[in-house]
Amino acid sequence: MSRTVLITGCSSGIGLDAARTLTTRGWRVFATCRNPADCERLRAEGIESFPLDLADADSVAAGAAEALARSGGHLDALFNNGAYAIPGAVEDLPRDALRAIFETNVFGQVDLTNRVLPAMRANGGGRIVMNSSVLGLAALPWRGAYVATKFALEGVTDALRLELRGSGVRVILIEPGPIATAFRANFIPPFERWIDWRASPHAEAYARTLLVRLYATDPTKDRFELPAGAVTAKLIRALESPSPAPRYYVTTATHLLAAAKRLLPTRLLDALAGGL
Repeated sequence: MSRTVLITGCSSGIGLDAARTLTTRGWRVFATCRNPADCERLRAEGIESFPLDLADADSVAAGAAEALARSGGHLDALFNNGAYAIPGAVEDLPRDALRAIFETNVFGQVDLTNRVLPAMRANGGGRIVMNSSVLGLAALPWRGAYVATKFALEGVTDALRLELRGSGVRVILIEPGPIATAFRANFIPPFERWIDWRASPHAEAYARTLLVRLYATDPTKDRFELPAGAVTAKLIRALESPSPAPRYYVTTATHLLAAAKRLLPTRLLDALAGGL
């Protein structure tokens, strides 16, 4: 029997690359997307796909049930990849904006994990891989909502890993830095929905920095940026290694910022982060 993996957020970027690559490696991939049209596109490629919206509890329940039904109750792995960001200053974030991003980036991922864990326990093991971020290790300005969700995801994943010791289920974090995907372009709709930047005390800073990056027709490539395949390479190790590491860093930026977080005093770290 081929190994089975459920992946969220497969419409583009990391999730799409992971779905395609694991399929070529012989995995049976259940590639889920929030938009049914994206699922149709994946099915046209020969990849099994069905809708799963992490912000919708009913959709999470249905997606988990579908994956378990298709696999005959034998799901080997879950890659919790789906997430999005709301760029903006923390003081400009409405309560409903924070609630919405936590529904997708944290609550939905934990809910989905908890729905597949009983089958993994019954089968004697499995892999739960959480796609976090360098921003789950250290904060940067203008990214407070996303940072908050990734810090939360790191914490709940660490707790889950400790709780599942001896169960046969391995829990692993992947922490990418800048990856060449459509993720930045996807910042714009939530920014326009939630952030009233013109009324912000940071309006001048928005116009000078954030808006320029958001709406650039030819975005500047981050010097540490890697393709989505760099994350998939770490995912393969997390899924196929007999003894996977608890966490995998991706990109030089992640290694550098993680080291800075450990070694530098907070004031110096703040001075460095404030310029990014």
